Amino acid sequence: MFLFLRQIESHPRSFAKAVSWRVLGSIDTFIWSLVMTGSFKVAGSIAAFEVISKIFLFYFHERIWDVVPWGRRHHPHPAHQPALAP
Repeated sequence: MFLFLRQIESHPRSFAKAVSWRVLGSIDTFIWSLVMTGSFKVAGSIAAFEVISKIFLFYFHERIWDVVPWGRRHHPHPAHQPALAP
């Protein structure tokens, strides 16, 4: 599958970014759901559902962007850079 052909960013890194982003996003969703409904139970249910669904959506979003070359700067590997004269 094309999502896994280029290995610019590792899968565990993409997944860790997805989880950390969802924690922040779920806190936001919980607060807004609580403000809108006034119910901790409803707000918790909404936040719990969206944390699971959006982790996977973000993971695949990251993997798709990993194969898009637009906007990337290519830095040569430090081991391949010529030595600078003193």
